[in-house]
Amino acid sequence: MSLSVWFRVIRIKFLLASVIAVCLGVAISYWRFGVIDPLHAAITLGGVVALHASVDLLNDYWDYKRGIDTATKRTKFSGGTGVLPEGLLKPGTVYRAGIAFLVIGSFAGAYFIALYGWVIAAILGFAIVSIYFYSTRIVDSGLGEIFVAIKGTMIVLGTIFIQTQSISAVDVVSGVIMGTLSAFVLFITSFPDHDADKQKGRRTLVIVLGKKNAASLFWAFPAVVYGVLASGVYLEVIPSSCLVSFLSLPLAVAAGRQITSNLDDQDGFIRVMRHTLLFSRATGVLLVVGYLVAIFENQLN
Repeated sequence: MSLSVWFRVIRIKFLLASVIAVCLGVAISYWRFGVIDPLHAAITLGGVVALHASVDLLNDYWDYKRGIDTATKRTKFSGGTGVLPEGLLKPGTVYRAGIAFLVIGSFAGAYFIALYGWVIAAILGFAIVSIYFYSTRIVDSGLGEIFVAIKGTMIVLGTIFIQTQSISAVDVVSGVIMGTLSAFVLFITSFPDHDADKQKGRRTLVIVLGKKNAASLFWAFPAVVYGVLASGVYLEVIPSSCLVSFLSLPLAVAAGRQITSNLDDQDGFIRVMRHTLLFSRATGVLLVVGYLVAIFENQLN
């Protein structure tokens, strides 16, 4: 069995969101306290990536079982991985792999619960329940984007708490930015799957609002990201060097200009999804860079 098939079903390119979130948490921790625990950072990263892989594997399994993946056209960014419809893996194998990654991620979390107590227990408990029910009850209730936003926020907060045993205003502000970026990607990639998702009983935000109304909501995501960032800098809870994240704005503009004209053109909508994904990742990376610059400035002073 080819390793590339497993990379495909795990959606390895989407795991970058969790990697960036952990890196952001570590960077914030070092900026605040000037010290980090590399071993704990590595365990955190491994556990978070395992949990992210779990939700993607279980999502592929349930989408196949419900017939969603066979009713939609697959693209690089939407429509599932195609691994199960193409018969490259058995559904049971993907399901068991999803549970295995969930267990691995839970073990990593359990280690930190033993060290730091109920805060990590609460975060891990939310993660386990949400991951297992994400592809059924959560998405069917129209809460997918909210879950992903909370998940992104929790990754940042959990990483910081593991490093510092504290959570401050800067942590929450930066966590909300990361969570919003993750929710933005889910929101955009659900447009091409609208018909298949609706037919099979899903209730994504795009289905609830309708494509045209949802398209008008596009700018709300960058507005929240940049609004929270600018407010954080103004209130001096985020270093001014993090304003470098505004360099990703052209990517959001490129996607926003094309969304309305490509609502019914799946091939054309690929460009919208690509620019949105790049915007999300670039903004997250630039935010990390902003904190690294702030760390360097602190060391010079």
